[in-house]
Amino acid sequence: MADPSTYRPAPGQIPDTPGVYKFRDANGRVIYVGKAKSLRSRLANYFQDLAGLHPRTRTMVTTAASVEWTVVGTEVEALQLEYSWIKEFDPRFNVKYRDDKSYPSLAVTLNEEFPRVQVMRGPKKKGVRYFGPYGHAWAIRETVDLMLRVFPVRTCSAGVFKRAQQIDRPCLLGYIGKCSAPCVGRISPEDHRELAEEFCDFMAGHAGTYLKRLESQMREAAAEMEYEKAARLRDDMEALRRAMEKNAVVLADGTDADLLAVAEDELEAAVQIFHVRGGRVRGQRGWVTDKVEQVDTAALVEQALLQLYGEERGEAVPREVLVPALPDPVEPVQEWLSQHRGAKVDLRVPQRGDKRELMVTVERNAAQALALHKTKRASDLTTRSKALQEIADALDLDTAPLRIECYDISHLQGQDVVASMVVFEDGLARKSEYRRFAIKGFEGQDDVRSMHEVITRRFRHQEQAPERDEETGRPRRFAYPPQLIVVDGGEPQVNAAQRALMELGVNDVALCGLAKRLEEVWLPGEDDPVVLPRSSEGLYLLQRVRDEAHRFAISYQRQKRGKRATASALDDLPGLGEARRQALLKHFGSVRKLRAATIDELCEVPGIGRRTAEAIAAALASRTPATPAVNMTTGEILEPVTSSSPGKPDADASVVRTDVTESGELT
Repeated sequence: MADPSTYRPAPGQIPDTPGVYKFRDANGRVIYVGKAKSLRSRLANYFQDLAGLHPRTRTMVTTAASVEWTVVGTEVEALQLEYSWIKEFDPRFNVKYRDDKSYPSLAVTLNEEFPRVQVMRGPKKKGVRYFGPYGHAWAIRETVDLMLRVFPVRTCSAGVFKRAQQIDRPCLLGYIGKCSAPCVGRISPEDHRELAEEFCDFMAGHAGTYLKRLESQMREAAAEMEYEKAARLRDDMEALRRAMEKNAVVLADGTDADLLAVAEDELEAAVQIFHVRGGRVRGQRGWVTDKVEQVDTAALVEQALLQLYGEERGEAVPREVLVPALPDPVEPVQEWLSQHRGAKVDLRVPQRGDKRELMVTVERNAAQALALHKTKRASDLTTRSKALQEIADALDLDTAPLRIECYDISHLQGQDVVASMVVFEDGLARKSEYRRFAIKGFEGQDDVRSMHEVITRRFRHQEQAPERDEETGRPRRFAYPPQLIVVDGGEPQVNAAQRALMELGVNDVALCGLAKRLEEVWLPGEDDPVVLPRSSEGLYLLQRVRDEAHRFAISYQRQKRGKRATASALDDLPGLGEARRQALLKHFGSVRKLRAATIDELCEVPGIGRRTAEAIAAALASRTPATPAVNMTTGEILEPVTSSSPGKPDADASVVRTDVTESGELT
């Protein structure tokens, strides 16, 4: 525990201007980012008597070892820089809202020649128009199915679309009238794009125009006694009305607004957002966060707005944002939102009327989300804390290992040797910190030597590299050491890792190995392993870490093996350079499909002439692919077994045997 007075800036050193500040721990990791109208006044609050600080703030300043700041011109610039740093450094003491689920959106890919309507999750892409998010993917599909009757926009994937072009025949939707079939030229690219834009206008809330147009066309058809056409237009109108009815009208004036509500207690807070477009609720989402710092409702609202609109631009930011409490001060946040929208945004607290009633509904949803989260999370927090403490007790550590790194070696009978590093922080996987290694110095089933190389490479990088990249200012890989290293294996692997650490002078990191045979824990220099009870939460956490490292290593090993197999199949083919090989793989997708292709199909690939296609076909026909091992009893094709480093002292256990029994089965 650090004393804040040891790193407190000298009097008069802190400027009395707007800016953003960062607290770092002893390892240089950013643990808190904040902004201030006056850096001098704000930072002075952190260096008062510890007894007067909030417990969470006290924990932060005693964990930190240094503080630094950056001066900016305005409070809006401070808001933008704070958002960027929180996103970049992911500080542990900042409020971080995490989605309680992955919300789907209805997306129209206007960046393609033939726009496609689809359900999409994840980060938003440039040139794609989004509607939602929705609570369920099936709700989007029901709405799209109704609207395709009137707006028959393409919904198929790129592969299906390309296949339909090749065979000059549309899919089922093209035959039943729910797709305009641009794949076979039934509609021009310009007309199809206009159809997609009309679909977007309808989804944006401009429904009255299309309903009036359809009604006028229906009456004209009836007057001309084209009753079949009139009946079809009537059914189209009914389909659009049913699609509109799926979202209830909540605001009569057709308002575009987002309503944000917060439910909180002393430790956690839940945020719910209702997206209202055209007076109808188009989507809903929710976040839950741990209150690791002392914040009020206004500060929670400000952080939620930063996360909600940090990557949004244009119409994604509505004209009106309704909140339970205004940030202090409110002007910089309102100006920041207006810059993202490109027009003025009204940020306010609803006081009366329909908007206030809807806000009460959003608040009720936030309260229910917090109650549900606490019910689910209580056991998880307790279990993870117990597991980390059990590991600390079993390995005789001073504190619980908050950062655990696990390493595993994977190969296929000595070929394509790779290694993986996975990271668990606070008992949870941190996938952004995962790393993988290609062992290029040698081939063979020497897992001990491979483990020594991987540990050496990881900690040599730590020793040689500065804390931050001098050019970009970003943290380098391996910037932060773990409290515990876990290797997948027994005594030989542990001793190899320990030898690598000693050679580099690393003596402040704990080390253990988890052997697969009896799930015993091996410590360096010990003749006997530590055996944790089978019911131990600590053992269960170590198994999860080891299994994740095993999975990550095998996936990388299979990826390398697949690339090598593909490369060897296309090597030395006549008339093929790197560009043409890539073009063939991109067109056919796999070597198997390439072997089955005709000469005419090969000629369709850009850069492949008929003479080259004939040479490729002849060369591939002369090369018989390796016959896979087959179970003679069941007929099942047996894939090669990818071995991982053994979890026991005998390193030769990773050798894969394929002896054939009298029944013909492989053992």
